[in-house]
Amino acid sequence: MEFFDVVKERFSCRKFSAQPVEDEKLEKILEAARIAPTAKNAQPVKIWVIKSPDALEKIKSAAPFPWLKDVPVILAVGGTTEGAFVRPSDNRNFQDVDATIVATHLMLAIEALGLGTTWIGMFDEPKVKNLFPEMKDYDLVALFPVGYKADDAQPSDRHEKRKSKDEFIKIL
Repeated sequence: MEFFDVVKERFSCRKFSAQPVEDEKLEKILEAARIAPTAKNAQPVKIWVIKSPDALEKIKSAAPFPWLKDVPVILAVGGTTEGAFVRPSDNRNFQDVDATIVATHLMLAIEALGLGTTWIGMFDEPKVKNLFPEMKDYDLVALFPVGYKADDAQPSDRHEKRKSKDEFIKIL
């Protein structure tokens, strides 16, 4: 799929089939995320692949959306301040920006491979960290369900609502 088709066709999928995701596709998704640009290439990011039945049950308890029931894989993305680029002028740590860039690459790769996802920001982060202690030192930016879109999956009614170019862009 061409890049501009990917960005135009992608929507927040909240209806999945039970079809498993092939390991080859999952590897391509993870590679697209791994090679994403980060500030000074510090890569202060980690991705956790949640796909065992036990791990899926746990993560779904921290993001209890009924439409996650058939999702075969959930990816968690987090960043750590340790080793991240810090802007000298104001000491701003870029770990959250880096994790967001990685997450965006991941999300677009999922679409390019004919799968669906949505950016889940509404989850119980303390509960996730309690259930998965390996995540405790990271700020979790999002969870991404990964699966084949159900035949009747549709974008939400908010999908097409966009600001006008004049509202969104200012040329100086």
